[in-house]
Parts: sequence; C-alpha cells; structure tokens
Amino acid sequence: MGNLLRLLARDEAGNSCCSHQKYDVFLDFENASPSEAEADLYKDVARVLQVSQEIIQELHQYKGAAKEIREAISDPGDDYQRRAWETVTPLVQKLKQFYLFSNDIEVIVPRILAELCGPEVTPTQHLETQQALVKQFAEILEFTLKFDELKMTTPAIQNDFSYYRRTVMRGKLESNNGTDPGEDDVTIDHQLANKMSLFYANSTPMLKILSEATSKFVTEHKEIPLENTTETLGTMAKVCQRMLENPDLIARFRREETQLFILRVMVALIILYDHVHPHGAFVKASNVDVKGCVKVLKDQPASSSENLLNALRYTTKHLNDENTPKQIKTLLSV
Repeated sequence: MGNLLRLLARDEAGNSCCSHQKYDVFLDFENASPSEAEADLYKDVARVLQVSQEIIQELHQYKGAAKEIREAISDPGDDYQRRAWETVTPLVQKLKQFYLFSNDIEVIVPRILAELCGPEVTPTQHLETQQALVKQFAEILEFTLKFDELKMTTPAIQNDFSYYRRTVMRGKLESNNGTDPGEDDVTIDHQLANKMSLFYANSTPMLKILSEATSKFVTEHKEIPLENTTETLGTMAKVCQRMLENPDLIARFRREETQLFILRVMVALIILYDHVHPHGAFVKASNVDVKGCVKVLKDQPASSSENLLNALRYTTKHLNDENTPKQIKTLLSV
C-alpha cells in the first residue's frame, strides 16, 4: 500500500513527527481497490454511488415546467391546467426520489466513518490502508457539492414543487368533503411533502444531510473519540491541499477532471470539519490549513473555484465567529 500513499511528516526545520507537519502525499483516487475485509461495505457504497451518478445526470437534464405553469396561471381553462399537472407530476416524482436518496446518504456515511475513524489505528494509518473506502467517501463528498450546486442553479425545482403543492391543496379545498383527493401513483402524502419542502428550501440540502449525519455519528459513537473523526477529516483535507499544491503529484493522474474532484473534496472536508469540531475549522489551532486551501482555490480558474469559495463563505458554521482570524475573513471577503 506504500506505493499508493507516501506520507512524510516533517516540521519546517525538516525534523519528523513534530506538531507542525508538512504532508507530501499521494492518494490514488483513480485506482484504489478494496481489501477483502472492506469488500461488503465497498459493494454497498458502490450501489449508493451508482444511484448518485444517475441523479446528477437527471439534474443536469432537469428542464422544469415553467412554460406550462405560466400558461396555467394565465388561463384557468381545463386544458392548460391539465397540461401543467401532467408535466409537473413526473418531475415531482423525480424530486421525491432525490429526497429519498438523501436518506441513503444519511445511512451509508456513518458506516464509512466507523471504518475510517475507528480507534484501533491512527487516522493516518486508516488513510494509508483503506484507500478504496477513502476514495468512496471522497466521491460522496463530491456528489454532495455537485447536487447542491445544481439545485442552486435550477430554480425550477422549487417552482415546480411549489406549484404541485398549491394544486394539491386547491384540490383538497375544492373537494366536497375537504379530504385528500385519494391515493394514486402521483400524489405524495402530506408528511412526506412537508419533509421535501424543508429539504429543497435549504440552499445546500445534501450538504446539510451530510453534516448532520457526521455530527450524529460523533454523538452516537462514544467509543470513537471526537478527535479521531476530526483528525481524519482534517488530514484528508491536508492531503487534498498538498496534492493540489504539488504539480508532480497531480501529473500522476490520468484524468484531467481528477484535479477538480480533489478541489471539491477538499472544500467539503473543510465544511464537515467546521460543523463537527466544537471550535470549527477557522481557529488557529485547527487541523485544517484554511488559508492555504483558499489560496489553492484562488489559484484555479473562476469557473472551477467560485462555487467552492461560496460554499466556504455561506455553508460553514464558524466563519463569522469572533475568534476567526480577520485575515481569513478578509481572504474570503466576509
């Protein structure tokens, strides 16, 4: 496994195993394969990741029903109302599936963290010996940011769902007995619809799910010290940062898109760390070099970095705390 990850820890003077460590790391995000012990979990995560890829494709193709909704609002005639309803309902079924998939993320992430943060070995040893699971965790992090970026740039999602709920409510009010219009293949029950509304009302719904799942993992697994989880997240973030800073390491990847993948993963790790660690990612004692990570982001083209910088600005928990250094606030233009 040593040829997959090389971790040399030295302080600024070149001495090893000191508190200020500089990481020279290569994580094989393209070719890592699971060990026999990891096989069962790896297969379960792979199934989740397959669905995640399909969801991203569907979100890229999501066009919405803006035209039909406008026509239905402008003209109360039955034809326009029927056309809008028939266009919106399959879209809402997709939104339902996206929401339900967030429950899968909520379940699988703690299982991965239990393997990568266990107290039997150090976080660095976990990263060194469990690269396939590290890669899958990174892919979940990337999916999270991709989903939320697409959701933020697709206002039709909330517009379609709002129209659907108004139409269902109007049907209830207009029915003679004031009850639900009946169970069918397209009607979503009231409780699920409320949960979906809360999910899509959030600016970064999948990141919220991921952060809450990680925080819940820390709370429920008393046998795993908090430091194990935060150090694992922080070390992974440093790994990504150092790889991006080292052209020789980036050159070892065969696919150009791997660099953007690592950028997304780095940012998601900082955000997770900030939500899980009691003092967050921005304090001076943090295990994350936020200033260095932001510099790496700003060295990238705006098309690759701006959404990620915004994620740091607006979805972290502690950025606006009083003990966040002014230099970091200025760097992120807060």
